[in-house]
Amino acid sequence: MFIPQSYPLAVVLCVITMLCWGSWGNTQKLAGKTWRFELFYWDYVLGILLFALISGFTLGSFGQEGRSFLKDILQADVENVLKAIAGGVIFNASNILLVAAMAIAGMAVAFPVGVGIALAVGVIVNYVAAPKGDPVVLFTGLALIVAAIIIDALAYRQHSASQSRVSGKGIILSVSAGILMSMFYRFVASSMATDFAAPEPGRLTPYSAVLFFAVGVLISNFIFNYLLMKKPIEGEPLSFRDYVGGSLKVHLTGVLGGIIWNTGMSMSIIAAGKAGFAISYGLGQGATLVAALWGVFIWKEFRGASRQVNILIALMFFAYFAGLALLVYAGA
Repeated sequence: MFIPQSYPLAVVLCVITMLCWGSWGNTQKLAGKTWRFELFYWDYVLGILLFALISGFTLGSFGQEGRSFLKDILQADVENVLKAIAGGVIFNASNILLVAAMAIAGMAVAFPVGVGIALAVGVIVNYVAAPKGDPVVLFTGLALIVAAIIIDALAYRQHSASQSRVSGKGIILSVSAGILMSMFYRFVASSMATDFAAPEPGRLTPYSAVLFFAVGVLISNFIFNYLLMKKPIEGEPLSFRDYVGGSLKVHLTGVLGGIIWNTGMSMSIIAAGKAGFAISYGLGQGATLVAALWGVFIWKEFRGASRQVNILIALMFFAYFAGLALLVYAGA
């Protein structure tokens, strides 16, 4: 299977994760013009599973290092399989809340607040479980990212008040999503071998872990998303008849969103072998910066903002960028 052989290559994979995790939300924005996010989410989950299978039978099956994809699945202990599936269940609960927050508050708010909280708590949890990197530099970077989260929330509050559209529900959903999202990565990481090139018996390697994670997302979606369709946060209840009525274009948009997200997840898990789980996760969650850029400059979610709000947005970007740079340096 393919695994990176150096820290710089692992950082490159983490940057790909950051771009993917920060950009998949655009597919929801595109589909959301005519398509409720509850319906979009079914296709998104199918995209996650599809990419897990494609990467497993390609990158996970070629090369001499580690175990091949199918061989790794067949030798896995039930306990480790369940850990990876549990990670998928927790992620799905958090991500449904995040997509709902995006629909209400926009990408420029939902991602920095929700994913930013997930980054801060997740880095701490993963570092305590598997310490790797300079802790002083790592947590200084983390402090800057937390500051960016607070600044973004202040900017949103001021701008929303000026537009007479304050959405406390959007902030609450973002925070709830962040708390849950901070937990899923550790479950997947704990199911995996400590050395991907020579994995311990019974433990998973990156490609099989991502597959079982995707299975957890799919299974839980029949509970979480179905309940949300019947008891929506906003709008009228939905049925599967509404889903079937969607166009091919809107369905493929959702599938593309899932493929983009899971490309990032796979790169993050693969990179963890050289970068460590805390740094790999933290750099990937720099997606908040990417999503905020999309929200501010492409979707114009802060159109008409005051000078004070624009200054806060600039400070938010600076703090995020500086924090992410320190995370990279901590691993080096």
